[in-house]
Amino acid sequence: MPRILMSGASGGIGTRLRKLLPPIYPDLLLSDIRPPADLGANEQFKAADLSDLAQVEAICEGVDGILHFGGYSVEGPWDDILQANIIGGYNLFEAAYRKGVKRVVFASSNHAVGFYPRHHKIGTDVTPRPDGRYGVSKVFGEALGALYADKHGLKVTCLRIGNFGDVPLDLRRISIWLKPEDLVQLCQIGLEHPDIHFEVFYGASLNERAWWDNHRAYEFGYRPTGRSEDHVAHAMAEQAKLKPDPVGDHYQGGAFCSNEFDGDTSRIIDWNKR
Repeated sequence: MPRILMSGASGGIGTRLRKLLPPIYPDLLLSDIRPPADLGANEQFKAADLSDLAQVEAICEGVDGILHFGGYSVEGPWDDILQANIIGGYNLFEAAYRKGVKRVVFASSNHAVGFYPRHHKIGTDVTPRPDGRYGVSKVFGEALGALYADKHGLKVTCLRIGNFGDVPLDLRRISIWLKPEDLVQLCQIGLEHPDIHFEVFYGASLNERAWWDNHRAYEFGYRPTGRSEDHVAHAMAEQAKLKPDPVGDHYQGGAFCSNEFDGDTSRIIDWNKR
């Protein structure tokens, strides 16, 4: 059985995957800067600070594949993102290369392309349009993945994750929802598919209102089971509680776009006239 390392084990996604992955990958090593509060006696855990290359090398020892969900997971101060996502992302790929890891699944984000308008359907090969410092760090991580795949032969899959959870939480998330079990399926493709070299997939379930063309994932056998239209009533009830956000409601990145925004709003008006 392959030995799989999952970073970010104490985070929201990592906490859920800790329950879903062991039946598929029994030899699962968990890591984060500190242990999960509810770490079980049967779970393997090694702490590591992603900004310390030696610590990252230590958790990569003897590992066949990595699910990299670690790092700073929201918009925040540059130095925090720099240490965890930029330096930490480099350390993860470099340590994987040095230790002979065969595959890496990198948790990218929809915020790498958040400044595309919602009415503009995009594929995975578009020019990055990050909606904040966090989004910039995910673009950097994708670029690292491409470098290590092309230069060193590491098999890399980048997942531009949308809204991970049991149900979509509002109107925006109807278009980008990702059921946890569907994320597991995408991870399996990245860890196991024989034809993976370097790929970018959108981390999204079967969303009929999707803004993303995810055909590459389907070509690799992805068959999501979650359908966002089944949860529209709940999402719209939650949407009714939110205040209008002229910038965030226009762009795919939502509030990440309107946060600190002082740009040209005429571009939004012009787009809406088309």
